[in-house]
Amino acid sequence: MRFTVDEFRACKHKCITLLGMSGVGKTYLSAMLRRSDWFHYSGDYRIGTRYLDEPILDLIKAHAMRDPFLRELLRRDWITVRNIIKISDLGPVLSFVGKLGNPERGGLPLEEFSRRQALYREAEIAAMLDVPVFVRKAQEIYNYAHLVNDVGGSLCELDEPRVIEMLAAHSLILYIRVPEADEIKLIQRAQADPKPLYYRPEFLQAAVKDYLVLHALEYVAQIDPDDFTRWVFPRLFHSRVPRYEAIARPHGYTVSSEDVASVRDEADFLALIESAIGRAEAS
Repeated sequence: MRFTVDEFRACKHKCITLLGMSGVGKTYLSAMLRRSDWFHYSGDYRIGTRYLDEPILDLIKAHAMRDPFLRELLRRDWITVRNIIKISDLGPVLSFVGKLGNPERGGLPLEEFSRRQALYREAEIAAMLDVPVFVRKAQEIYNYAHLVNDVGGSLCELDEPRVIEMLAAHSLILYIRVPEADEIKLIQRAQADPKPLYYRPEFLQAAVKDYLVLHALEYVAQIDPDDFTRWVFPRLFHSRVPRYEAIARPHGYTVSSEDVASVRDEADFLALIESAIGRAEAS
């Protein structure tokens, strides 16, 4: 959704989609706006609580069934299993996505990893297509005037035009760009604590092939899961940047992660957006 500065200021029900890599400040902004009475729609939270809830539970139960004591309790329905997912703690979702590599080191075989990747992709698409529904719910049920859509870093990987078209039609897309000088810092933070990630199938196939050659390995089962995740992140980061820009250029506005770091309240945030709109109008 495109605006003039005056149109944005006059908008009574603002909906902002925050786009960018994990670590650029999307959740920081969302939490800050939530304290200022904005509805915080977390795509990853919706994925975990709605679209991957059953697959996550199935995975937990499959592991529990390996234990004779827990197996008997589950089969007799003497215990129940449920997910506890928080916007600030998406552990069950990350555990489900998992990492590729040696099962003895907590990794997943390529076939199972790819299956979970496909499930995550479909879940993220569905969660994003729910945004207009939650815009209405936020206003009509919860009495929030504004909504911030905190999307996962993998949104640009979905290759699903209808998602971008829908978000552009129902929200202002704000892309948070990482300045070149800060790229290494973000990459180092991600490598220090390697988390499960979503990869486009073509990207994953090429990355696995190159990693195996580079490390003189024959099989995926020989890959160290954390080492692969660390190794692949810079490559993933640089592959995503042009994809983000291809979304922001026609559909949204761009600010830097440095600008986001200086935002302290709702007024700062709205001023940041107005500046981005003003730059776009002037260009």
